[in-house]
Formats: sequence, structure tokens, C-alpha cells
Amino acid sequence: MEPFVSSADRRGLRCAAEHGFTLIEIMVALAVFSLAVLALIRLETATARGASILDETLVANLVARNVAVDAVSEGRVPTLGMSSGIEVNAGRSWTWQRGVYPTGNPAIVRIEVAVRGPSGNVDGRATMVRPPDREPDPAIAPATNAAATAT
Repeated sequence: MEPFVSSADRRGLRCAAEHGFTLIEIMVALAVFSLAVLALIRLETATARGASILDETLVANLVARNVAVDAVSEGRVPTLGMSSGIEVNAGRSWTWQRGVYPTGNPAIVRIEVAVRGPSGNVDGRATMVRPPDREPDPAIAPATNAAATAT
């Protein structure tokens, strides 16, 4: 006895199940693919935002450090209290606020700097301690003056 063969099979046509994907399968695959793409776009946005915040924080910390180093390296001890100003760095304006506070030794001061970015948030901080001014060494001072007069 011969197995049942349909007229479509006799003409060489295959069943729809063997032909390819159904419309529902393609729609489900597209839905899964679109969800994956949306997740990747969100990840890229979060990464770009994180890089921007990191860049802003890095430059703000550099500005804070520069302001603190300026105060430490001045010729005389900065006056106690608060001062503020604006620095331009990396093409942006940064508002800084510097506080000079006493320590246990009157010749030593603590310098704290806070820097605000364009958003108005404190993005960078630096703290430094200014050591006491050195007294000129009497053994070195006359030798320097004698060398200057000899030339």
C-alpha cells in the first residue's frame, strides 16, 4: 500500500511549515530584536552621560587644585576667611570658593577650595596645608649677595 501523497506534493510544492517562518514568528523575532536595540541605546546614553560627568569632575578638581596651589605658593600666608573668584579652564568658567582656616600653629593654615561648575553643583574640592614660611638661612644669604656683586 502506498502512502497518501497530496496533489501539491506531486507538483513539487512543499508544505507551508517547511517553506520558512510564519508571520507570527517574524513579528516575535522583530519584537525581541527591537528590545535589544532599545537596551543598547539606553546603555550608550548612560555611558555618554557618565563620561560627561567624569570630564566635568576631573576639570573641576584640577581647577580646585590650581587655586589651592596658588594660595600655598604665594609670597605670604593668605588671610584667614573666605574668598571667591572665577577661573576659565577647558573653555568653561568655574566659580571657586576658598576658605583659609587656622590650625594649632599660627604659622600654618589649612586651605580648602570648592569649585562649582556651570550646573551650580560643587564638582571639585581640594584641601592643602600651607607650611610656615622659612626664615632665610644667614649662611646662604651673604654668599648670594657676594656672588651678585662679583659679577
